[in-house]
Amino acid sequence: MPDATTLAAFALVALGMVLTPGPNMIYLVSRSISQGRRAGLISLGGIALGFAVYVLCAALGVTALLFAVPYAYDALRLAGAAYLIWLAWQAVRPGGRSPFRVQRLPADPPVRLFVMGFLTNLLNPKIAMLYLALLPQFIHPENGSVLAQALVLGATQITISVAVNALIALGAGSLARFLAARPTWLVVQRWLMGTVLAGLAVRMALETRR
Repeated sequence: MPDATTLAAFALVALGMVLTPGPNMIYLVSRSISQGRRAGLISLGGIALGFAVYVLCAALGVTALLFAVPYAYDALRLAGAAYLIWLAWQAVRPGGRSPFRVQRLPADPPVRLFVMGFLTNLLNPKIAMLYLALLPQFIHPENGSVLAQALVLGATQITISVAVNALIALGAGSLARFLAARPTWLVVQRWLMGTVLAGLAVRMALETRR
């Protein structure tokens, strides 16, 4: 089992990860605003399942196979960078809309909400790379079973992510109204999100195989 210091350090890193704007946050905010808190929380259930799949894959070493296949890592890395650049452009483009701006979208049934949340997370290449790069740094063989440590760390990350994203889903409407009443803040939020996403894309594109 991870010691208390390692677990606390990992929890702080996990908190920083979930607070970074990305596809999961954008999807949850959009869904919560357009269809209500319940829809956002159902979508969050799908996202949590996606995290669980990645945790199990990372813990069992399946994710590492991706990096053993020639060019697979680079293809995924560059595709992920391109996707983040597209998201950044959507945030800052002229006439673009902030994810916190209320939009009227067709309502989806619960099953579709759950599946879309799951796919949004599962198809996010950044998550796979973060798990592969992050988990090994906090696993120490001298502390016991490597599998058990990976599962505990993964469960910690999922708990933090679900808790923070639940607050985002529940507060999306209020935050949207706050920003709508303050147009300057809305512009700042869009450019801040676009800058963060572009920065992540550049870092991902320049990252080399370890």
